[in-house]
Amino acid sequence: QVQLVESGGGLVQPGGSLRLSCAAPGYIFSIYAMGWYRQAPGKQRELVARITNTGTATYADSVKGRFTISRDDAKNTVFLQMNSLKPEDTAVYYCNANRVTFSNTFNYWGQGTQVTVSP
Repeated sequence: QVQLVESGGGLVQPGGSLRLSCAAPGYIFSIYAMGWYRQAPGKQRELVARITNTGTATYADSVKGRFTISRDDAKNTVFLQMNSLKPEDTAVYYCNANRVTFSNTFNYWGQGTQVTVSP
């Protein structure tokens, strides 16, 4: 059982910042792409940001310029720095580890952390 341990969610006012963290086992972190997804009530889970094991990052259009994903290989941890938060960013945020091989796709998920953006 692969465990991804998330932290850093909470309540913040519009325009504020939060940083999410996700720690993964070293053998996962070194070869998997790491990502953050979110799911708001009544909506499908969506990709927020993703970073490959070589450091290439991609973002959803809705968060470009506001969110930054990064990874600390020494700590086997991926971060999501969220700035200029908006009420529509309110959701449960999930850490994901993903690897696609020739014959298989592997996905592991964290337990989720709530982010609420409200006055």
